[in-house]
Amino acid sequence: MGFFQKLFGKEKEAPEVKAPAAGSGVAEQLPELTEGLSLDVVTEDGKLMLTGRVSNVNGASLTLERLPGWLSFETCPVGDRVAIRGFSRQMVAFNLSGVVAESNRIVFRVKNLKVEHVINQRMSFRLPVNTHASLYRADDERFNRPEECVLVDVSTGGACVETEYIHPEEEVLQLRFKLEDYPVMTFRGQIVRGAEYTAGRYRYGVLFAQLKPEELTTLTRTLYNIQTGNRREWSRGMEGTWS
Repeated sequence: MGFFQKLFGKEKEAPEVKAPAAGSGVAEQLPELTEGLSLDVVTEDGKLMLTGRVSNVNGASLTLERLPGWLSFETCPVGDRVAIRGFSRQMVAFNLSGVVAESNRIVFRVKNLKVEHVINQRMSFRLPVNTHASLYRADDERFNRPEECVLVDVSTGGACVETEYIHPEEEVLQLRFKLEDYPVMTFRGQIVRGAEYTAGRYRYGVLFAQLKPEELTTLTRTLYNIQTGNRREWSRGMEGTWS
């Protein structure tokens, strides 16, 4: 069992998935899946199984390989149905379904891909980052008392953090981090679940408070740029604006 399953394995309900409207007679077009794109693979019961990057696309088939610095994949029985999620080039989250064609420790291949319409914010794409971050009490407005932690992954809905400190569920705090060469970001959030990851180290799922439109835009574009390695389509100008 992977660490994401340990952390998020107690979901109360599986994500609701709706198929495209029946009767159209035409399959919905798949989003553009370019090589190097990071994608999540989710099991039918809503658990994140692995995150990999696209190494090959052939029609309705997709092959993922390990991310740089990451160890082996979780494996899945051939023939199982899974969900695939990520961001399109227009920075719109997409969700696909498919059938596992190959699954081993270094390669994951899925076939018969089709678009699914998911009504569940927990399905938002999570970008693995593994970078330094800081937690602060909700009332620490000047950020005077940082608790050093590791930002394991982040999405527009929340994040996973690792720390040596114990926190109760429902605790409200502030998460502050910097991704690559982008500005420092700070989000108010609430711990919704947690588990001991290794001896003396704990991982927590932090649900962000409702983001302001400008916060959501900035975070989405930043995640998209990092996901695709793109620095041209969306670049931050000297005045802090996006173009």
